[in-house]
Amino acid sequence: MAAGVQELEIFVREALLRGQSREAIAQALAAAGWTEAQTRDVLSAYADVDFPVPVPRPRASLSAREAFLYLVLFASLYYAAFHVGSLLFDLINAAFPDPASRGYGLFGSSMRWSTASVIIAFPVFALLARHLAREVARQPIKRLSPVRRWLTYLTLFLAAIALICDVTTLVFNLLGGELSIRFVLKVLVVGVIAGSVFGYYLRDLRREEVAA
Repeated sequence: MAAGVQELEIFVREALLRGQSREAIAQALAAAGWTEAQTRDVLSAYADVDFPVPVPRPRASLSAREAFLYLVLFASLYYAAFHVGSLLFDLINAAFPDPASRGYGLFGSSMRWSTASVIIAFPVFALLARHLAREVARQPIKRLSPVRRWLTYLTLFLAAIALICDVTTLVFNLLGGELSIRFVLKVLVVGVIAGSVFGYYLRDLRREEVAA
């Protein structure tokens, strides 16, 4: 597949050198079986300017620093989201105690640990997100960073799995007639957290497509 893409890049460059229009190149590649997305990606590597030879656009590159920042960003997001959910679960258990279980203290070890985790992890996420957003604003090509795209799609995948499991659990208990206020509130907590993360990064990907 890599060899095929390399041949496509060579063909596009040669065609542009010979003065062929982008529309003519796209039509020829479509007739040969290349998809519109493949053709668009290769053509977009060259600026549409009036110059004797094709002018390449800057491409996104992967640096160790950038990988580190994005890994910390998404790790802090996962950690903060998990402990926000855990904290809300503890509050729900305290507000609607289960008579068959032991009582829940307002400031038990679980709640204190979740509170401390959110206090530390969320500011780290917010500061890194702000810093990286400024870098992208200064250099829009960084929006196409490979590590950013991979981690964004991984986050969408995890959020989608959480939503599917959440709704499945709700339907399972609904069919069994075992719904309670505690259970419904916990389902809502998971749905809101996972849905918010999914919606935010889905919009981010759409902005990326528009920018591209």
